[in-house]
Amino acid sequence: MPDSNFAERSEEQVSGAKVIAQALKTQDVEYVFGIVGIPVTEIAIAAQQLGIKYIGMRNEQAVDICAEELGNNVKPAVTLLGDINAVTKQLLEELDKTPWQYPPESKWWKTLREKMKSNEAASKELASKKSLPMNYYTVFYHVQEQLPRDCFVVSEGANTMDIGRTVIQNYLPRHRLDAGTFGTMGVGLGFAIAAAMVAKDRSPGQRVICVEGDSAFGFSGMEVETICRYNLPIILLVVNNNGIYQGFDTDTWKEMLKFQDAASVVPPMCLLPNSHYEQVMTAFGGKGYFVQTPEELQKSLRQSLADTAKPSLINIMIEPQATRKTQDFHWLTRSNM
Repeated sequence: MPDSNFAERSEEQVSGAKVIAQALKTQDVEYVFGIVGIPVTEIAIAAQQLGIKYIGMRNEQAVDICAEELGNNVKPAVTLLGDINAVTKQLLEELDKTPWQYPPESKWWKTLREKMKSNEAASKELASKKSLPMNYYTVFYHVQEQLPRDCFVVSEGANTMDIGRTVIQNYLPRHRLDAGTFGTMGVGLGFAIAAAMVAKDRSPGQRVICVEGDSAFGFSGMEVETICRYNLPIILLVVNNNGIYQGFDTDTWKEMLKFQDAASVVPPMCLLPNSHYEQVMTAFGGKGYFVQTPEELQKSLRQSLADTAKPSLINIMIEPQATRKTQDFHWLTRSNM
């Protein structure tokens, strides 16, 4: 015998997308970032109906926690495996029980202070160079001069990220975002978009400065459309050396192509010289700047910071063979075999 309550129960059924959206809402989730597609589209619509903001991205990234990676670079004295929130909470609880501070007069502190002074002197010397094209340190020195103290700093790239960490300062917690120890490429613009959404809602006027190498920008550069679509307070700085680590200038590029086609003679780390990445921003309605001198950099950054109505991209040309100061550590480039 048919169940008379079947039709009534059918009308009460809730879609899986709505269940997910409701679960997110009960966890106080305010923003969802994702690639539109099945079943994401349905979840996004359901989330928006409940007041959750959905930001449609163009590039997908993955995050992984892997125990096998502990000690991949150098053998650690202690390893901590677990969710970073849980582990940090446990560490802080233990420190509260037994307050401890490393003795400031120790040999380790003395050595560290001496190293900090020598690094600072080396960076200042490189930043003071007046030759053109500019080097990394000159660029970051002029950028640092104008950055608002409360801005979010996102950095991505090889030399760009590593040098930027040492020269561009941040003063507030949770205001610096980068690829971390493994140098994952393609995360920079996603980080910037997430930070800008929070800044736009909670701290109007706060800026996000996203510093990208030209190669790093290429991984998710079309997220510029996302930035313009949501009109986010982001200033993109593309530090352009025409390559991955290093590239060639226009004249050298043309000389190489006289011998054979690019696929046969151009080193794989080289990118097209003087690419106008700023035009990607202007194509979607933002402001774009192509700069080659410290004066042009200062002016364009000043204008970008003053213009809170539109996002900006400053394409900064530097010496294609520019490098960083000698490193003491091999990071992940050293084999453990």
